[in-house]
Formats: sequence, C-alpha cells, structure tokens
Amino acid sequence: MPQLKYKAKQYYFMGKDKLRKFAEIGTFENVYQLEEGLVNKGNWSKNHFNNDNPIVLELACGKGEYSVNMAKAFPDKNFIGIDYKGNRIWMGAKAAIQESVKNVAFLRIQIEDILAYFSESEVSEIWITFPDPQPQVSREKKRLTYDRFLDTYRILLEDGGFMHLKTDNDGLYQYTFEKLEGLGEHIIANTTDLYHSDLLDDTLSIKTYYEKKYLDVGKNINYLKWLLKKTVV
Repeated sequence: MPQLKYKAKQYYFMGKDKLRKFAEIGTFENVYQLEEGLVNKGNWSKNHFNNDNPIVLELACGKGEYSVNMAKAFPDKNFIGIDYKGNRIWMGAKAAIQESVKNVAFLRIQIEDILAYFSESEVSEIWITFPDPQPQVSREKKRLTYDRFLDTYRILLEDGGFMHLKTDNDGLYQYTFEKLEGLGEHIIANTTDLYHSDLLDDTLSIKTYYEKKYLDVGKNINYLKWLLKKTVV
C-alpha cells in the first residue's frame, strides 16, 4: 500500500509539472502554439527573426536540444523546432531564452498540419531527429518518411534543400533508404553506425536527450542525408 501511495504522489507531481510547463510556454516569445503560428506563414524570417536568413526545420524536435545547438553553431540561419508535446518543447525554448539564442523558435503543432504554417519553398533544410518509428505495418502512414510526408517536404523545401534523418531504429532507417532508392532520390550520405563512421562532424555530434540514452546502452545510430526532388516523375 505505501508503494502505491508513493507512485500516486509521484504521478500527481509529474502531472502538475506538465501543467506548469504548458502554462509557462504560453508566455515564451520564442514559442508559437497551434493557431498562433499561422500568421507567420511565408514570413517566418521577417516576422519572428527580423532577418532574411534561411530557415531550417527540426521535426519531432522533442526537448529541442538539436535546434538550440544548431542555432548556436550557425548564427546565419534560423531554426524552428516542431513538436506537439509542449512539456518537451519547454526545455529547449527555456534554454534558448536563458542563453539568449535568438535564431531559434519552436512551433507546437501536429506535423501533419505543417503546410498551413509555411509557404512553398520557404524552408532551406529539414532535420528529422529520432522520430517515433511507428514500427507496426498498420501505422506505416504515420512514419515521417512515408510518401505523403515526403510530398509535403517537396513543397516546403526550396530547390536544392537537404533532408536529414537521425534514428536509432534500424527498421525506420532501412524503410527510408529503400523508399528513397525506389523514388530515385539522390542519397548524399548514409551510415548505419554514425559514431564509427567518417561522416561524424560537429553538427552530427550534437546529441538529443534520447540519443544519449541510446548511446549509453551501446545502440548504433543511423543517419541519412538526401536531396529531395521538387517533383516526382
């Protein structure tokens, strides 16, 4: 019985913490939630960042470490981390405010709705970092590298815009690799073991919260970089 009471108390405080974070991101100037971001469509660089620098998206950004650290490394680019879970976004947004990282923002939406928030060719690069692999065959359409998502990225990306995938899930990597090959996309770089490859650089060395956990237990990290054609013949 005491153990059950302890767990109940633990869940109570976890719930309160989530509510606190949700309330707090509502006051952050670098976070747009749902309809709030619609006004920036086609003008993210000017409206939010007050410049004309290229826009880079991180999809399924989680706690936002990748977006924040890339923003620090590339001050001449604007970064937007996208996720639906506000209590996760809170961490990256809070860190960016505390560290005065001005070239990063966060958008809390469902990725399926992304075309309502960005204009055609408004984005220069897209990163997909450790998304839910949706391993069940019945959930293939939910994978962020499924056809309908790739078609969405074609619209968002400017000509010559790069795509990146980092994942611990071997199945998602193989699925994506085979799909890109089947579509005739230009795969620029790929590895099933990033941290033991020649591809590793300062940008790819940035680690998310989950990535650190995977590496701690000896999991390999897969990486793909490709050039997505604007149209499919």
